[in-house]
Amino acid sequence: MKSRWNDEDAARYVEAALEAGQSEALGLRIYTSRIIGGDPDLVLHGGGNTSAKVTAADGEALMHIKGSGWDLDTIEAPGLPAVRLAPLLEARDGPKLSDPDMVALLRASLIEADAPNPSVEALLHAFLPFAFVDHTHATAILALADQPDMRDTIKRVYGDRLAYVPYVMPGFDLSIVADRIYRDHPGCEGLWLENHGLFTFANDARASYELMIEFVTMAEEELARAGVALGGPQQSDGAEDAGLRARLEKALARDGSPFAKGVFLDYRSTAAIREHAAKSNVEAIGLRGTVTPDHVIRIKPWPMVLAPDADDAAIDAALAAYAERYRAYFTRNAARTNEPKRMLDVYPRVVLVRGKGIYALGANAKAAKIGGDLCEQATRAINAAEAYGRFTPIGEADLFDMEYWSLEQAKLAVSAP
Repeated sequence: MKSRWNDEDAARYVEAALEAGQSEALGLRIYTSRIIGGDPDLVLHGGGNTSAKVTAADGEALMHIKGSGWDLDTIEAPGLPAVRLAPLLEARDGPKLSDPDMVALLRASLIEADAPNPSVEALLHAFLPFAFVDHTHATAILALADQPDMRDTIKRVYGDRLAYVPYVMPGFDLSIVADRIYRDHPGCEGLWLENHGLFTFANDARASYELMIEFVTMAEEELARAGVALGGPQQSDGAEDAGLRARLEKALARDGSPFAKGVFLDYRSTAAIREHAAKSNVEAIGLRGTVTPDHVIRIKPWPMVLAPDADDAAIDAALAAYAERYRAYFTRNAARTNEPKRMLDVYPRVVLVRGKGIYALGANAKAAKIGGDLCEQATRAINAAEAYGRFTPIGEADLFDMEYWSLEQAKLAVSAP
């Protein structure tokens, strides 16, 4: 992976920030966020987050942190709202916060009341004692992070430069655990998050960004050492079966479906997708889960798998089987939670056509494209993970907790009739 840093571009962002009455640090934060977001092998569609700590004119310590609803590749100053740092740091030694309480703390700490919600990982950004913090879900990192028992391998590859963080649910708990691990490894330059991604940090914007590039490159080199060629993002070039599309659209448009008012299908058939779709055990691999936890919110826990010649009856049977499996998954996992859960719809968001390609489903074209982009990255990560060892993402219980996160459930409650 190559650094996209350019001194002239960085200077233009700093100049624009100063002209707008903003800090040099915010200008650099916007710039490095955009060059991170501009590389689909680092983050996609709202993934990842960045922050910058600054001192206000009155001497108060503030932190700019990515806000909900913003993508890094197009982020502007409003997408990096400022929060007061002191109340966030106090949470480190306070009582455990529920998700709603954490969100309330973050909102109460905003300088501008109408700013977007700060990232759910804002506390971890606050706890790390560096001016700039970057977090990504890089493809090469995921190929290695989704392996069993990788602590010794990460130590071999990165030495003491990265501290290893076992999987913890994003949010308050991850912030506390990762902060403790950082403090146990005070000389480290980043955090390796099992089944999740990578954090880097420094007191200089370029240094933090280029640590990210260096560490992702080292992951690529480890894959190459094992004979695994990850390759870059690919263009879809496989032919689509128009008849299969029509049959899918018909089946998905029935009453009771979330797509009854319209369904959009984004078809992808790259070399990597065809390699994945041709695996004899592709359905079993898909049932293991998503390559990084937050993908489950976009594309569900697993795909529906069809034969290339699936007729109407086969599609109906596959949808019924998917719904039955999803209801069982919900019942199994909802029974162990401390709060009631409202089941989401039982329809897939990804349909894998054996040996051919993948359809991402959405209620609009944007949602379908996002799903397609995530699938394109995910299949390359899964192929690499399987070639390196065994694709082993978070387990079902953790995946359910992410899909049915209370913050997502609260949105459902607000939108319910």
